[in-house]
Amino acid sequence: MKGFFAAVLADLRRPVERDPAARGVFDVALNYPGFHALVAHRLIHPLFLARVPLVPRFLSQIVRFLTGIEIHPGARIGKGCFIDHGMGVVIGETAQLGDRVTLNQGVTLGGTSLERIKRHPTLEDDVVVGADAIVLGAITIGRGSKIGAGSVVVKDVPANSTVVGIPGRVVLQDGKPVASVRPPLEMPDPQAALVARLSKRLEALERRLAEIEGAQHAAL
Repeated sequence: MKGFFAAVLADLRRPVERDPAARGVFDVALNYPGFHALVAHRLIHPLFLARVPLVPRFLSQIVRFLTGIEIHPGARIGKGCFIDHGMGVVIGETAQLGDRVTLNQGVTLGGTSLERIKRHPTLEDDVVVGADAIVLGAITIGRGSKIGAGSVVVKDVPANSTVVGIPGRVVLQDGKPVASVRPPLEMPDPQAALVARLSKRLEALERRLAEIEGAQHAAL
């Protein structure tokens, strides 16, 4: 229980440190669904480890209904985690979060395998994941890294990196820009190609119509 209370206190202090809107620990305790979801998970997780059937998952679904945050009972979460706003956050069964991890709303820590293996991400200490970002597979996000909002990350990320884009790529590491190893791909625009074909077809039809009209005038 000592570890439980230490983790809860760290979870309680973290939003006060990270969120300018927080008006103290009582505000966090009463009004932050991310904190509520974390406390509930810390109570439910031991039941999962004890292999209690059905109950942990059922309780986690109640928490999901109340907070909008889905944390699988099997996920391992370190101290001082901060789930900001939280609506739509999903943390998979084999996900592992270090200390002081920050997740914004809409973040998904998902799996890519159908086997009962480690299939969800590992986020090391002090990682920050932006809103609506998706981190997939048994990959590792290095300590102190930042994932940009809306990014999709499917490969390991070194420590102290900044990742953006779909798929996510490292643009900063240790505060220094990272040069792209290859030029960006030029993806064809299917709509532009369709418009070009329609334009050519329209020109051909207009020429044909002009020929018909000319023949009719000649006949008169």
